[in-house]
Amino acid sequence: MDADLRSIASARRCAETAFEAYKRFLGTDPSVVDEICGAMAAAIEPEARRLGELAVEETGYGRADHKRIKDLMNARGTWDWLRDVTALGMLWRDDAAKIAAFGEPMGVVAALVPVTNPSSTIIFKVLSAVKAGNAIVCAPHPKGVKTGSEVVRIMSRVAEQAGAPAGLIQCLDEVTIQGTDALMRHRRTSIIMATGGPGMVRAAYSCGKPTLAVGAGNVPCYVHKSMSRDLGEVAEQIIESKSFDYGTACVSEQAVIADNEIARDMRVELKRHGAHFMTPAEANRLAGVVFSGGRSINPERVGQSPQVLAELAGFSVPPHAKCLVSEESEVGWNRPLTAEKLNPILAFMEARDTSHGIQIAHSIAKFGGWGHTAVVHSHDPEIVAGFSDVPTGRVLVNVPAIHGGAGYATGLEPSFMLGTGTWSGSIVSDNVTALHLINIKRVAYGNRDWRDIHDEYGA
Repeated sequence: MDADLRSIASARRCAETAFEAYKRFLGTDPSVVDEICGAMAAAIEPEARRLGELAVEETGYGRADHKRIKDLMNARGTWDWLRDVTALGMLWRDDAAKIAAFGEPMGVVAALVPVTNPSSTIIFKVLSAVKAGNAIVCAPHPKGVKTGSEVVRIMSRVAEQAGAPAGLIQCLDEVTIQGTDALMRHRRTSIIMATGGPGMVRAAYSCGKPTLAVGAGNVPCYVHKSMSRDLGEVAEQIIESKSFDYGTACVSEQAVIADNEIARDMRVELKRHGAHFMTPAEANRLAGVVFSGGRSINPERVGQSPQVLAELAGFSVPPHAKCLVSEESEVGWNRPLTAEKLNPILAFMEARDTSHGIQIAHSIAKFGGWGHTAVVHSHDPEIVAGFSDVPTGRVLVNVPAIHGGAGYATGLEPSFMLGTGTWSGSIVSDNVTALHLINIKRVAYGNRDWRDIHDEYGA
């Protein structure tokens, strides 16, 4: 049997087993569901370092210490938030209107997992799906099967020990495109959670199943002149966010736009915090390294250190460099480094004034980042209000993009799945949580005499 047939067989087997487990799980008391989720979250914590190392070893992307942080953000942070959320049973009631809402599970979740976050995404999706009373089958990227299988093994084992039925949490043991497609289209699959590249998202939406999918991110970061006394803090936020896990997070900053009054000082502070500004020739060579065919990210260059990327492009950078920066004056495929880059590379642009800075931010977001995230650093609420017109699902103010967008440094819901809305063809613009994985049933009593319709609307 070839790999495609084995993967298809695995998908069918997992979907059927998950459905049977879901039926047994249905009606489980929410307090027991919480005990199961809490046990899974706790089981990840002592394993997070090993899982981070395994992810880097298998995929070749990112940094093991940062992947450990991502895993803990989901095992601890996501669960800390979910613990206080009501997803099953009565959600709310309105006695005056005589209506109440009840959360009910959707069924079997097919969870597509990106190679850039092969462990943390699974932790997030498993906790979210089970909190909502669902079964889940994870389909890792083919380069992340070993990592994904190990995460699921850890979580499913403790879940079953805490009372979950066997088969509630599963992972495909062999993954091909055909196998993942079979999982998404399977009659037992109720909903798809798709995180990955544009091709994966399009495939998910074409399956005819309800789908939560997210688009690419090309995150503009506008630094307004009102921040002139805080540029060191702004620069540290930008560099730490963009260099985190070597830039594998689609929510990290992609282009810095600074008012011309502060642009020189902004450069100084970025350099002080680890930015290496490239020459135009170096930037052009680097663009040829990180993009293949002119307009697509070279997967072999994702999540690599600045030193490795520079060496591949034929120049060198200091060992302490955290990020490579290209000075740009226009946005588009004539300047590829203004597109999304899943590595520690930033574009840097000067704005003539506020209007021009916001205009550039619009252009960056529309260039492959519709609906995702934008960042503004300003002490002026009117500037923030004007910037909020950028066509993105979240606008972050005075925080690092990755920490703010994922809900750590802001009041946004903790999530590793950031919806991009109809701007990019997605059905959701929220930070996706367990509350997106339930059906909401309304129970409504009559609250007026039905016969009055003739008096109110009749001829």
